[in-house]
Amino acid sequence: MSTGELLSIEPIELKFPFELRKQISCSLQLSNKTDNYVAFKVKTTNPKKYCVRPNTGIVLPRSTCDVIVTMQAQKEAPLDMQCKDKFLLQSVKVNDGVTIKEITPEMFNKEAGHMVEECKLRVLYISPPQPPSPVPEGSEEGSSPRGSVSENGNADFATSTKAFEPQDKSAEASYLISKLTEEKNNANQQNNRLRQELNLQVLDRALG
Repeated sequence: MSTGELLSIEPIELKFPFELRKQISCSLQLSNKTDNYVAFKVKTTNPKKYCVRPNTGIVLPRSTCDVIVTMQAQKEAPLDMQCKDKFLLQSVKVNDGVTIKEITPEMFNKEAGHMVEECKLRVLYISPPQPPSPVPEGSEEGSSPRGSVSENGNADFATSTKAFEPQDKSAEASYLISKLTEEKNNANQQNNRLRQELNLQVLDRALG
């Protein structure tokens, strides 16, 4: 938790259980412990990657406000699951009764003499919780982080290969047996023909 003079922010680290090709959200809770209206604004170093709702708002005296940060679905996992993205939450005391529509960028301009409180938030990628037992094949595809997907994928593939090996060998053996049987039958037929020919030759000689 970050406790400023205007707002308390929890948490100060945005933890996303990283999963490929899936939108992931986490929330911030802003607490106004003062008797004043406080306006806030959320900025990020990577605006195309994140959606913040609301990114600007008013926290009423002695009340809280939840901010939802959604990370867009990612096609590739970052190297070593490290993220350099950062957020900046600015807050400033405003006149009582101010509405969201009345908030302007000028309110958060330090150079204009406004007392702006700032809190930097960093982004952390964490692995999603793993199931206690092996996931049945074909269920929850793509629900694990990239590293786990490759590990589980290899494990599942190895298991599947082992399961299919006996069937493949059995089919191959059956094919060889049928082929040998067919060759044996052909050989027997050929032997019978030779015997018949020999018998005929013997009869011819005897009669001659």
